[in-house]
Amino acid sequence: MSFDVLPTRCFVSLLLVALVCVATPATAQSLGGLGLGHDHQSKAADKPDPKQLKSSLDDVIGTLENDKKRAALLKQLKQLRASTQAEETHENPITGANGGLLGALSDSISNLSKQARQGESPWDIWRRNARKAATNMRQLFVGTQQQALISNVAEIAFGLAMLTSALVVMTLAGRSLFARRGWPVKLPPEPRPWMLLAHFCRRVTPWVVTFAALLAAIHLIQPAAPASATLLVLVYVGLCGRLLSTVFDVVIALFTRGHRRVAVSILHDKALGPLFFIGALVAFGDAVNSARLSDLLGTNLADWLSVVANMLAGLASGALILRIRRPVEHLIRNRSLANRRDRGGFRELVSISAQLWHVPALLLVTASLAAIFITGGQAHAAFARSMICTVLLVLTFVITGIIRRQHERAARRPRKSPYAGRFRNLGYTLAHGVAWLAFAELSVQVWGFSLFGIGGRGAVSGEIGRALLGVGLTIVLAWLVWIVVDTAIHRALHGRGAHGRRRNTNRAQTITPMIRNMALFVIIVVAGIAGLANLGVNVTPLLAGAGVIGIALGFGAQSLVADLITGIFILIEDSLAVGDFVEINGFMGTVEGLNLRAVRLRDLDGVVHITTFSHIDAIHNMSRQFGIALIKIRIPHDLRIDDAIELMRRTASDLHRDPFMRGLIRSHLEMQGIHEFDNGCPILRMRLRTAPEYQWDVSRAFNLALKRRMESEYINLGAPRMSVSMEAGGGARYDKRGKTSEDSDTTATVDWPTDNQPSPDPG
Repeated sequence: MSFDVLPTRCFVSLLLVALVCVATPATAQSLGGLGLGHDHQSKAADKPDPKQLKSSLDDVIGTLENDKKRAALLKQLKQLRASTQAEETHENPITGANGGLLGALSDSISNLSKQARQGESPWDIWRRNARKAATNMRQLFVGTQQQALISNVAEIAFGLAMLTSALVVMTLAGRSLFARRGWPVKLPPEPRPWMLLAHFCRRVTPWVVTFAALLAAIHLIQPAAPASATLLVLVYVGLCGRLLSTVFDVVIALFTRGHRRVAVSILHDKALGPLFFIGALVAFGDAVNSARLSDLLGTNLADWLSVVANMLAGLASGALILRIRRPVEHLIRNRSLANRRDRGGFRELVSISAQLWHVPALLLVTASLAAIFITGGQAHAAFARSMICTVLLVLTFVITGIIRRQHERAARRPRKSPYAGRFRNLGYTLAHGVAWLAFAELSVQVWGFSLFGIGGRGAVSGEIGRALLGVGLTIVLAWLVWIVVDTAIHRALHGRGAHGRRRNTNRAQTITPMIRNMALFVIIVVAGIAGLANLGVNVTPLLAGAGVIGIALGFGAQSLVADLITGIFILIEDSLAVGDFVEINGFMGTVEGLNLRAVRLRDLDGVVHITTFSHIDAIHNMSRQFGIALIKIRIPHDLRIDDAIELMRRTASDLHRDPFMRGLIRSHLEMQGIHEFDNGCPILRMRLRTAPEYQWDVSRAFNLALKRRMESEYINLGAPRMSVSMEAGGGARYDKRGKTSEDSDTTATVDWPTDNQPSPDPG
């Protein structure tokens, strides 16, 4: 034995020993002895018994040494491999050599080519079915005697005449009843619910009563089978056609408001007749598939008639869609004035849906016709299923229309609480969503599938549907939380205080957007994480990564963090608000905007200054509580101080009586005395308490009123004065009056105003 073969044999031996060690004791020839039992994983952790291990090794060695046993073991292993592959193929029938969507398409094309070569193409199937139907028809006419044929035709004609008479009588009776009660025979614009119900009953009840009477007559009289079957089919076809057209008439009557009335009138004129024809064809295709008619006509002929009826109904539906494309577009697009003014995404979606609504409808009809043609009539129920989906769609439109109308009526009622209105909007929105989800599930159920795995159908789609349902519930819950939080924020900041006073509007205008944005961000993040978890995404690494990114941003953007923290404290302390007149870092102006990082200030020259919160040294806010109009007036030399004080008080009284200024002044004139002397004139200081930011307006108004009063009383303003010293020539001496005096000084001092006015004579 060579040494290069030893490692391979040792490896095989060790592998077999491992298989034997984890298996239950069995003979070497059985597959169960190789450890393929159900509970081998639970026993793998147990320490094997030495005796059992020795016995198993002996069995393995004996099996390998014996040629027959070794061959039997190899045969059993190959059988096990084949059965495993067969199970995998059975579990995954779609997965093939090609795999994926392209592989499925190539396999489908290959199958069609193979069918064409073998004479199984759709065209070949249609020709065979047509020949079989023709054979059944010839046999039907050949096997029926002429007398029996005449008798059946007579019975059908008599029954049809009786049924037509009953329909006409009941229709006229309904019109007469409506005329006596004053009810409209034709639905008016914006009909009430009882009018819709009465209109539906008037149009459908005669057909229902006729059908019920025919069933009772057949049960009592028991006419010939061909005659009774023909009459039943005719009445059933007419009932289904009338039912479809009446339902459509009632549905479009819900939209006769405003500019939609013309579109509804066009639909009423153009669509009711074709809809009756389409409903009758679909009902005929369903009726001839019944067991009773299949026995009378023959299976091949009944199937052929059913397929042809469905094909004709599909073609008629396509023609009707093209015929009413424009009226339905106007019906979808024409909205109320508020919705027409809205330029948001929903308005654009409605406009696109109005333009392209006929495309999916035509695709649905085309897909149904293609399915019928490709399968050679085997999928003749495809169009019937499409019609059921259409009926479900119409019912969904009816339900959503009723919900919308109830919502509009409820919106006109007075609201006692802001929560009630928002919860009501949420409830009606959820009702719309539930209606459309029910339509989607029922439509998929018609085709044999399920969005949510109801009834054990579509396990994969059920898993996807349940995941999407979880995401939807997460969104609804997040929306509910947002409504509660947003309404609470609005009430807290825009409501009234304990004494019925309104809270600070500027503060609410400043803080509300920030708090709302922060709350919305938190809700979106939490809802997003919950939605990803519902989709099966492991969110733990995402949270860990977000934490690391947050720490890195905190260290790398310390100035940003400082701005945010400072901004939060400034907003909490209410140091600034939008609309305040402040002075920040030497800039004075009005606060136009605030966020968590910076303040936007527009000064008196119209220049905008943006300053981050961390760079603000001091805030001088002149918009809080009240302002002080500080007034300083120079008093003339010749005016007594008491007269000057009285003049100031009369001027302040004039301001209090002024209709434009009295609302801005909040106190009487507060006289603070003489502030200082300037060039010999006293400076009188006084002040008025005013509304915030209006102290400068009050000061200017006071100065204007004072100037007018002084002019009316011929009082000069206190101008600065200067002293002039004059010396007389030739040794003469003059006193203050300019007269010579031997005893006076050689110099004289004269006070003269500096504004070139004549000096007052002190007398």
